[in-house]
Parts: sequence; structure tokens; C-alpha cells
Amino acid sequence: MTTTGVVNRELVTPEGVDLRLKVASYADRFVALLLDFLILGGGLAVFSLAALLVAGVTDISWMSEVLGVVWLLGAFLGRNFYFVAFEIQSRAATPGKRAMGLRVIAADGGRLTADAVFVRNAMRDVEVFLPLTFLAASGQGVDAALITLGAIWSGVFVVFPLFNRDRRRLGDLAAGSMVVKASRRVLRPDLADAERTVSRSLVFTPAQLDAYGVKELHVLEDVLRANNRKSLAEVATRIRVKINWQGADDLPDLTFLNAYYTGLRGRLESRMLFGHRRKDKFDT
Repeated sequence: MTTTGVVNRELVTPEGVDLRLKVASYADRFVALLLDFLILGGGLAVFSLAALLVAGVTDISWMSEVLGVVWLLGAFLGRNFYFVAFEIQSRAATPGKRAMGLRVIAADGGRLTADAVFVRNAMRDVEVFLPLTFLAASGQGVDAALITLGAIWSGVFVVFPLFNRDRRRLGDLAAGSMVVKASRRVLRPDLADAERTVSRSLVFTPAQLDAYGVKELHVLEDVLRANNRKSLAEVATRIRVKINWQGADDLPDLTFLNAYYTGLRGRLESRMLFGHRRKDKFDT
């Protein structure tokens, strides 16, 4: 049982791509959640301050009731929409997770779906907010045994990620998701400029770009994010064979894949403008 030790995971996607991922540490996930709660609390504080200023200017006697409504509404939106709204996007991460270099992925290597994002965040009510409600009820006539049960409940859910190798909470298990470290590849400016120049010089024919669809584009994006040399080589070889690539053989795999990703994305987006959405390579 570790909180900060590095755990690497070899994950093979349904398309046969081996992604080498680093599982997010317990400490990173806790700090990310704390940052998100601070952001939510800060937003509520701003709304409350604005309401107080309005009350001071207009001398509204019932402003305290308005503040209560603001906090209830803010808590509801935070619990039910904040996490979902950010994790359903392409980055699959809240501001707190981004700050810690984390993102949510599907545990089987497939694409993270909206249903999975909703389920993993809906479970947070059961894991966190419900037991916290029990604890906050102390002194309001609630039986002490019920409060103790809430404390035990909270403790079990808090330490649960420590007892499975992928550090998944119950929400992740229910949704089939997991949280990993997002790769951050840093290039020196001169190397980065050279990379962009070479990538932009590569041109693919419409036929070569039509070899794949949206599903493969998402897989390619995950491979580029992981930035694993072996995976890059495997995927680059498959694409070169698939599209009958006749260009330079000594072109770096990363440069080739970056260029193809850019071209494929542009091709798919242009086709969507005319109502043609190709789901995958089998969609004709």
C-alpha cells in the first residue's frame, strides 16, 4: 500500500495499441480534489460578496435569504455539473487535475464516454457528500450511532484507492475509468521549431487521410499524449503500411504521426461541415 509510489500500467487498446501509462498517485488525486473544492468555494465566495455589496447598496432586508439560495445553488451546481463539465471534454480533466498533470481515461483503453464520466461523478455523492452530511448533522438530534456509521463509511471510501493497484475509487470501478498522469514532453525551442517545420511540410492525399475515421483519430491522440517510443513506432508502421506511404523512410515516428494527426483531423472536420461523419475506418 503506497500513496506516492510510481505505478506503471501496460494497457492495450481495442485497436491493439500498447499504451504505457503512469497511474496517478493517491497524493496527487487528493491535492487535485482539494484544488477543485477550493475553486468551487472561491466561486461561491465571489457570488456571496457580490450579493452582500448589492445588499449594502440597496438595503434589502431579505438578502440573507438570497445568500442562502446562492450557496445552495452553488453547491448543487458544483456537485453535479462542475466535474462532469470538465471531464467530458477532450482533456478529460478538471482544473485541479490539470494543475497536478492528471487526466481521466477508460480503464480498458477505449474512449472515455459521457456515460462513464456521469457515473464516476454521480458516485461521489455516495462516497463523499452523503457521509459528510451524516457528520455535519452532529448536534441536531441525529443518533450518535448514525454519525459513527457515517464516519466509518467515509473512512472506507477514502482509503479504498490504496488497496487496488490502479488506485481506483468506487466511482472509477462503476464507470470503468481510471486516473493517470498526463505525459508532458518538453522540447527545447530550437528542436520544437524544427519539429513543427518538418511536420507542416508533409502532405497527405485525400485517399490517405480517408483511411481512418474519428475513432482512430482519438486513439492516435492518446498515443501521442502517452509519447511512448515503442507505441509510436508500432502505430507509425501500421499507418505507413495502411496508406502506402512513399515518403522518407528516415522520418522520425513522432514527426510523422504529428503530421498525420493534423491532416486527419483537418480532413474529418472539413467533411463534417458537409454532413459527412466517418465514425471509424470501417464506416464507408
